[in-house]
Amino acid sequence: MARTRRDVTDTELSVLQVLWDCGACSRRHIADALYPDGGSASVTTVQKLLERLEEKGHVRRIDGEGPITFGAVTDREQLIGHRLREMADKLCGGSLTPLLMNLVRAKPLTPRERQELQELLEERNSQRRRRTKPR
Repeated sequence: MARTRRDVTDTELSVLQVLWDCGACSRRHIADALYPDGGSASVTTVQKLLERLEEKGHVRRIDGEGPITFGAVTDREQLIGHRLREMADKLCGGSLTPLLMNLVRAKPLTPRERQELQELLEERNSQRRRRTKPR
């Protein structure tokens, strides 16, 4: 499966996950989180990953006093949505239903997840009814 220019590799994704979990942080902090036993090479690797993510528009450099920090521009939900839509387009003719059904069958939802899904569906239905109401 070919990646789009804005898509991220698994290694780049691990950098984004550190930024999502910790907020903006330095190269050293990211390197320590990803490579606890790593040396200076781990900081160099993280620097290259940050450069690629910055070029793709997923990360921004934050200059200020002290060490340069980096923050995620793309949030987790955006990336999940992009990847799921791409997967649905490739495997399901654009429909999310087969994809969602397969995910639920593979790993049943917890009661909390079912409740959240039900609330989301009700919210979407309510929004749709408001948009289609005759004026």
